[in-house]
Amino acid sequence: MYHQNYSMPSSIKSFMYKVYGWMSVALAVTAGIAYYIAATPEVYTELFKSPYLLIGIVIAQVAIVLYLSFRVMHLSYPQAVIAFLAYAMLVGVTTSSVLLVYTMSSVYMAFVIAAGMFAAMGLYGYFTDADLSSMGSFLTMGLFGIMIAMFVNMFMKSAIANYYISLAAVGIFTLLTAYDVQKIKRMGESMMIDEETRKKVAVIGALTLYLDFINLFLHLLQVLGKKRD
Repeated sequence: MYHQNYSMPSSIKSFMYKVYGWMSVALAVTAGIAYYIAATPEVYTELFKSPYLLIGIVIAQVAIVLYLSFRVMHLSYPQAVIAFLAYAMLVGVTTSSVLLVYTMSSVYMAFVIAAGMFAAMGLYGYFTDADLSSMGSFLTMGLFGIMIAMFVNMFMKSAIANYYISLAAVGIFTLLTAYDVQKIKRMGESMMIDEETRKKVAVIGALTLYLDFINLFLHLLQVLGKKRD
């Protein structure tokens, strides 16, 4: 039973503000790290000359996401925030390469389009009365299909296949944005518990939407981006 002075609509808004707030902070951290590395030759030269270092960073990213997803309730709120921001920093390291491969105009264009699509689908997911939960299985299968196709194409190295994989990924992550926003909103509605737990759940929600946006942006860049000469 909810406390009689607990305003349901205002509590959900506060919860979603925290989700979007931490997502925005993480995106700013990622963008800052990526820009710094791309603008500092001595850093990116040292960084990208060792494939083992990059593999280690990618493994660390996966480990942090899994750790946060399964252990967040056993962490304190500051620990959850630190882990999330550490992940955002590591993503900034790996995504700095796109600033070296694609023209800045392409990067800006992909970012603006991704932001517009993300905002539109996020609003839809938040305000729609339609139940989007039935999309979950379809989107999960789509994600696994994309990952398998990307893995196979690592060996085939087909530019055409890469284009269509990215095109499909744009569709999947666009739909995922609406689905995840609705899911996170419902989590906020159903978890009217202590404030510490709500804040940790907001961090997980922020991580989910951060992943949706980053993947949408990167795949849009591969579809629309122009590479440097």
